[in-house]
Amino acid sequence: MLETETTRVLIDCGPDIRMQLMPLEFRKIDAVLLTHEHYDHAGGIDDLRPCCYFGNIDIYGNDMTVKAVKHNFPYCFTEHLYPGVPKLTLHAIRKHEPMRVGDINILPIEVMHGKLPILGYRFGSMAYITDMKAISPDECVYLQGVETLVLNALRWAKPHHSHLIIPEAIDFSRRIGASRTFLTHLTHKIGLHEVANDRLPEGFQFAYDGLEIDV
Repeated sequence: MLETETTRVLIDCGPDIRMQLMPLEFRKIDAVLLTHEHYDHAGGIDDLRPCCYFGNIDIYGNDMTVKAVKHNFPYCFTEHLYPGVPKLTLHAIRKHEPMRVGDINILPIEVMHGKLPILGYRFGSMAYITDMKAISPDECVYLQGVETLVLNALRWAKPHHSHLIIPEAIDFSRRIGASRTFLTHLTHKIGLHEVANDRLPEGFQFAYDGLEIDV
C-alpha cells in the first residue's frame, strides 16, 4: 500500500488481502496497481467489495492482466451489476506512460517474470518490483535515481526460472544504485527474520507484514 495524506494506492491484491487490510485504519482505496494476473497477485479482487462502499476503485494493469481479471471475475464487469459486487473500473496501461492517482505520480516499467512481461512501478525516488527474473538495459534507464527499492528475492540459493534469488536481487539493486532495498516475495526457507537480516549486506533488509517505509 502506498499512502499519502490524501491518496491510497494498493499494489497487487492477492488472496489474503482481506487479512492484510483488516488491521489497517483506513476505508477508501483510490486505485489498485496490478503487476500481473497470477492468482497470488490478483486473486483477492472480490475482497475489495467492503472498500467500494466508500467509492468505486480503479484497477490498472497491462492488457494481459486486464483481460485475465475480466475473465476471472466476470460478475464485476457486467452491464447490470448484482447488488453488493465490487464496484471496479479496469484500465489497461502501458509501460513508460506516466499516470497520476490523486497526488501520486506513477511510472509503469516492464520486467520479465520468466517469459511473461509484467509491470513494476516507480513512484518518484521509490520503485516496487516483484516476480522479476530479468530486465532489459533499456528498462533499467527508467530506474535511474531510485533510492528506495522493494524487490522480490525468493531464496538464498538454487536459481529459479522466473524469480530472482537473493544474490541476484542484491546485484540488481547495486546495479541501479538504490541506497536501501527491502526484499519481499520470500519463501519460508529464508529463516527467522532477525537471523536472516544479519546475513544481508548494509542497505538491505527483509520486508515483513505491517512494515512501514517512509519515502
